[in-house]
Amino acid sequence: MTKRFLFIGKGLTASMLIASLLLFSCAGNQQESFEAPAVDVDFMDVHPADAAVEKRYPGTIEGMVNVDVKAQVSGYLEKIYVKEGDYVQQGQTLFKIKDDVYYEQVENSQALVQAAEAAEESARIELQKIKPLVTGKVVTELQLQTAEASYAAAKAQVAQAKAGLGSSRINAGFTLIKAPVSGYIGRIPNRVGNLITPTDMTPLTSLSEINQVYVYFSLSEADYIAFMQDQKQDEGMNTVELIMATGAVYEQKGRIESASGNVDRATGSVPLKAVFANPDRILRSGGSGKIVIRKNLKQVLTIPMASVKDIQNKYFVFALADRNKVAMKPIEIAGHTGNTYILKSGLQAGEKVALNRIDVLAEGMDVKPTGGEKVAAK
Repeated sequence: MTKRFLFIGKGLTASMLIASLLLFSCAGNQQESFEAPAVDVDFMDVHPADAAVEKRYPGTIEGMVNVDVKAQVSGYLEKIYVKEGDYVQQGQTLFKIKDDVYYEQVENSQALVQAAEAAEESARIELQKIKPLVTGKVVTELQLQTAEASYAAAKAQVAQAKAGLGSSRINAGFTLIKAPVSGYIGRIPNRVGNLITPTDMTPLTSLSEINQVYVYFSLSEADYIAFMQDQKQDEGMNTVELIMATGAVYEQKGRIESASGNVDRATGSVPLKAVFANPDRILRSGGSGKIVIRKNLKQVLTIPMASVKDIQNKYFVFALADRNKVAMKPIEIAGHTGNTYILKSGLQAGEKVALNRIDVLAEGMDVKPTGGEKVAAK
C-alpha cells in the first residue's frame, strides 16, 4: 500500500510540472507579442536665426581713484573728524595728530631766523664801516674782503634759518591730515591715543572715488585672441553688462579698456577692465560681479536647453526619424544665450527635435509627435 501511494504521488507531481511549463511558455509568448505604446512628445522645427553668444567672467570692482591715507609725521592721534563710510571733499580735515611738539619747533625756528637776521644786520653795518676806510687807506683791501665774506655768510644763515622755519611749519601742518581727493572713507583701524608714524604698514584709512568704477577681469589667451578678432567685425562687443552680487543686472552699460598689454605668465591670462558710470554710488570698491560679453551671430541654429540631454559632459538630442521613431544625435554647442543653446554642429535646418519627455526617450522608440508636421509612417 505504501509503495502504491508513493507512485501515485510521483505521477501527480510530474503532471503539475508539465502544466506549469505550458503556462509559463504561453505567458512568455504573450510578453514577446506585447508592444509598448507610443509616447506623446512635443517637437520643434530647427531653423536658422540671429542669436548672441554670452560669456561671463568674474571681476573685482575698484573706484576710479583709490588712495591710502597715511601720516607724514609721528605723534599720538588726538582727533578723528570723520566716520567710516562718510563721503568727504578734497581738502577736508580727517585726523589730527598731537601738535604741541611741532609748534614748539616752529617757535624755535622763528627764534633762529631772528638771530640770523640780527647777525646779518651786524655784518652789513660792519661792511659799511670798512668801505670808506679802505678808500682812505686806513684798512687794507683784505679786511674789506673779509667783511664782505662775513656779510654773505650772514645772509646765508638767514636763508637757512628761514628754510628751517618753513620745514617746521610744514611738519606742524602735517599734524592735520586732510583728504587728498574726494571720495568715500574706508575702514579706520586706529583710535584716539594710538601712536601714528609714517612707517605704519596699515594706513589711517582709504579714500575711494566711485563716480566711475573699474571692474577688472581676465580672459584666457585663447579667449582674448578670439575677442580681438571678433571685435573687428562687431564693435558692439566693447559694450558689456555687469551682473552684481545680488544676481541682478546693473542698469548702466560699461565699456572695455585694456588693463595690460601682456599675458600674465603665472596664469596665462590677459587682464582687462570695464568702465561703468556709478551715479547712484551702488557699486563700491572691493565688491565683485560678473562681466557679460555678447557676440552677435547671424543665422545660426538654436535649441532650448531643456531639450538637451547631458551624458558625461557630452550633449545629445532626440530627433524625429522615419516611421515616427526618435534618433539620439550627438551635438556640439558653440555657446548659449539665456535658456537657449547655440549649435556648432550635429543638426541640420528643418530637423525636428523633442522638447519634452527626454528622460524616457531612447534610440528607436516609437513616439506620437506633436508641434509641427508629423512624419508619416513609411
